Amino acid sequence: MLYQLSYSRVTASVSAVKAPASQADPPAAAGPPRPSAGATPPPLRAAWPLDRRSAVTDLERRITEGVAELRARFAERMGATPSLADANPQGEGPKNRHGMPKEPPGQNVFDKSEWPVLDLGETPEISTEKWQLRVDGAVESPLTLRWADFLALPQADEEADFHCVTGWSILDVAFRGVRLETLAALARPKADATHVMVHAYDGYSTNLPLWEALKPDVLLVHTVDGKPLPMLHGGPARVVVPQLWAWKGAKWVNRLELLTHDRRGYWEIRGYSNTAHPWRDDRMW
Repeated sequence: MLYQLSYSRVTASVSAVKAPASQADPPAAAGPPRPSAGATPPPLRAAWPLDRRSAVTDLERRITEGVAELRARFAERMGATPSLADANPQGEGPKNRHGMPKEPPGQNVFDKSEWPVLDLGETPEISTEKWQLRVDGAVESPLTLRWADFLALPQADEEADFHCVTGWSILDVAFRGVRLETLAALARPKADATHVMVHAYDGYSTNLPLWEALKPDVLLVHTVDGKPLPMLHGGPARVVVPQLWAWKGAKWVNRLELLTHDRRGYWEIRGYSNTAHPWRDDRMW
């Protein structure tokens, strides 16, 4: 059976990650010494308290600097991708948020209540207490996040459509989560990193070039239309890639592996298109 959306070690100086500001500060306690300037930062640890103001400032600085570097590196290739630059896209209907026809060719629009459940035949039951996300591979600062760390990162809201290669689309869905761009900014992809393999708890994987994965509307989603992402649809967290066919977004994500070359994922080695552009009807090899 098929997947609808997309998937994704975090060990970097995100020692800044804390519980949301609405929660009370933990009691003061001595923590390990801060690294000197230029030193390799410690792995993410939420067990010992830090000064929230300085920690948040450092986290925001790291994300801002990392995002700026990534956008400078990949902006030109992002802008040239078919979902943004194709002069003769296939499909019908008014233009969507990135200039393509609202409905790609061969699609039937389903109501949100009719969202089909597609997977590999297994539904992992992952609680938020046990959930972890790793961002590793070709990165300078590998990361490992638990659920509270993940929610403490900057959150993004995107209203988007998603399109399944099996012939159905659901439109105008309100997604909330963390941009893959934010996670990559913290992990700092190496200069020769070009792709990411998104891994899931059920063994699924799918590959994305970084110029697709780092677009601002690509999220690791935990909330849909104001409610927690249902387990059947990939909860607690899944990747959503609105500008590609939905199998390029994985359910039940637990790892983002940065790569220095392309490597095909689960469906890509079984005959599905490696590029997955909906407005080119790009479904199979």
